[in-house]
Amino acid sequence: MKPDIHPDYHEITVVMTDGTTFKTRSTWGKPGDTLHLDVDPKSHPAWTGGQMQVIERGQVEKFNRRFQNFRRKK
Repeated sequence: MKPDIHPDYHEITVVMTDGTTFKTRSTWGKPGDTLHLDVDPKSHPAWTGGQMQVIERGQVEKFNRRFQNFRRKK
């Protein structure tokens, strides 16, 4: 590595939305800083599947409402 071109890589504490903490190394902040997360894998719909299922169900219902009078001719 070239000297004096890379950011400082140090240890920080990360606080999840449920209050659990862990230590990691990062270029964020200063050594010993605490990063409080607003969204994490325990609460975000993309990982929990909560909101995504509602969106999918809503799209199917929207499709069914839109084409409820459509009938195939025999």
